[in-house]
Amino acid sequence: MHPESSSISPLLAPLATLPGIGPRYADLLRKVACGPRIIDLLFTLPTSYTDRRTLLTLREAREQLMPGATLTARLRVLDIATPSRPRQPFRIRACDDTDEIEILFFHQSFVRSVAVGDELAVSGRLERYGLSLTMPHPDYMLGWARRETIPPIDPVWPLTAGLFPSVMRRAVHKALDLMPPLPEWITTDRLARHDWPGFTQALETLHRPTTDNGQNWSSLALPARERLAYDECLADQLSIAMARREARAQTGRVIRGDDSLRSETLSRFGHRPTGAQIRALSEIDADLAAPAPMMRLLQGDVGAGKTLVALLAMLRAVESGAQAALMAPTEILASQHFETLSRLTSVACVYLSGSVKGKARRLALAAIADGSARIVIGTHALFQEKVVFQDLALAVIDEQHRFGVQQRSMLGAKGEQTDILVMTATPIPRTLLLTQWGDLSVSRLDEKPPGRKPIQTSLHPLSTLDEVIGGITRILNRGAQIFWVCPLVEESEVLDVAAAEARWGDLSLRLSVPVGLAHGRQEIAQRQAELDRFRQGETRLLVATTVIEVGVDIPNASVMVIEHAERFGLAQLHQLRGRVGRGAATSYCLLIYDDATGATGKERLALLRETEDGFVIAERDFRLRGGGDMAGNRQSGLPFFRLTEGVDAESLLHEAHRDAVIISEKAMKIDGLAKELQMQLSLFDRDDMKRINRSG
Repeated sequence: MHPESSSISPLLAPLATLPGIGPRYADLLRKVACGPRIIDLLFTLPTSYTDRRTLLTLREAREQLMPGATLTARLRVLDIATPSRPRQPFRIRACDDTDEIEILFFHQSFVRSVAVGDELAVSGRLERYGLSLTMPHPDYMLGWARRETIPPIDPVWPLTAGLFPSVMRRAVHKALDLMPPLPEWITTDRLARHDWPGFTQALETLHRPTTDNGQNWSSLALPARERLAYDECLADQLSIAMARREARAQTGRVIRGDDSLRSETLSRFGHRPTGAQIRALSEIDADLAAPAPMMRLLQGDVGAGKTLVALLAMLRAVESGAQAALMAPTEILASQHFETLSRLTSVACVYLSGSVKGKARRLALAAIADGSARIVIGTHALFQEKVVFQDLALAVIDEQHRFGVQQRSMLGAKGEQTDILVMTATPIPRTLLLTQWGDLSVSRLDEKPPGRKPIQTSLHPLSTLDEVIGGITRILNRGAQIFWVCPLVEESEVLDVAAAEARWGDLSLRLSVPVGLAHGRQEIAQRQAELDRFRQGETRLLVATTVIEVGVDIPNASVMVIEHAERFGLAQLHQLRGRVGRGAATSYCLLIYDDATGATGKERLALLRETEDGFVIAERDFRLRGGGDMAGNRQSGLPFFRLTEGVDAESLLHEAHRDAVIISEKAMKIDGLAKELQMQLSLFDRDDMKRINRSG
């Protein structure tokens, strides 16, 4: 939905339409703005500000300013020196009544309009060369009569190669000049309660600050940032709320069963489900029996029993006469699920992945198509065109963040009105639940099955590595098996593998037991063979990268060593630690950290020693690092948000969530929203319903 109103169409226009901005600069601006529209440029807020209001003499600057600080001064030109050799600077010697300074330029164009005796207004970075004051390439140098054109508060915007501050400033100011009068979408009482400005005034305050209204500009900046951050949060939460409401208004299928298959599985399982599992299953059953499509997230900590809940949900679909499918992101995890489910139920299960070839693949596809395969387990192969289900009623997707939304939709499209259950082993802070999984209902497994022994976690500086190796040698001699996870290296899989191979070579020489190696650049069959050898006890220590983070269940492994643990997020360390503690033996996790790790880094690691509660760890990790992009490389900040830096984003998001729920209940459908709210969704690019479903 894009409003036809011409009032905001200039802001939605391409950057190339900005007056005075050609195609070359438009491309550079698009990189910085992370979007092609003029409003995207206005949402690229300054990262800092330079205060040029205070006029100092050179003597005061020498006494008060540190090198690198900004100096604004009134100077008189004494001399202009042309370089005698290439690549040397032009030098302007200038003074006031108190001292002298040398101004340096590397391009003649900057000195052509300057003459000896000129009175100049100069503002730039002050440096010292020995006892002399210097200013390389000042930001502003113009005749004293034009000093008012130097901005008193000068925004510093993000730039990219080839994009100069003057071009960025001109583009932003041209964009501000295009701002039309906009209707207010925030209630008057909320604006007054927070002392927030209007939307346009907030952008003006941050992009074109002035000091002519008698107010302290810095007191206006924070309310302006809060206002814009709330706008972005509200647009996000409102779009999710409307998408969720419209999805639930669609017709689904009613799925009920007689518990016969479930009873058999629980008998084979041999343990009573936890209270959390019973609650989650009850919520899932209610969704399945409702006439609206199910969209539910099953969130469980390591070892909380998600697989059992997922199997029982799939058996409900089978009891109703339909099929169910479980999709996992890796063959390792998918094959593990196939083994587990085949053991716990007598229902016909079929496995399908990219490695299933020839006759085995043809038989699997035929069984899926004729319905004899009641439960199908596989990888991305499940949503490929040749896979045809007879009647897919429930699709379960494990490790949801490893799949894109389109992939999830493709699997759901294999059936008519398919219910969707997604699972994640990553405990998710409430704030991320609102942003990444806001369109889903949530069931949390916050209990672990009885009998699980706590994992003893300890911290060790890298300088004690020889002692650590001596300790694990003694443990190996007692028959234990050990994971050794190598560090993340500059977000590079190639370098991660090199680090793992180096550690594997070192430990192979130092230990008397067989040592295995598993990493992401191995062929799938080779990596699976390494894991199988470790599972069967043929290798006693497995050196690995983070490929073992999920889907590896080896009960005899009782020790996890994580090298350079300070490079990992707390949630990821918790997931890795969860690879042990699955058997009868007491398990240990050794976190090895760089001796140069600071106090905050050590505090983060100490939390793992204090608790095994993944939800506590995830909340603390979010507050220390920010949410990041859970499926990508970005490791801090709220995902999908651009305007929340420097404000209390969590409280604004929760406030926006409450408001969005109220608004959506009144509007019922997205085209029933007030026109000003529809306008807001367009400005923040949240009006396309296809964009909203971002939980992948």
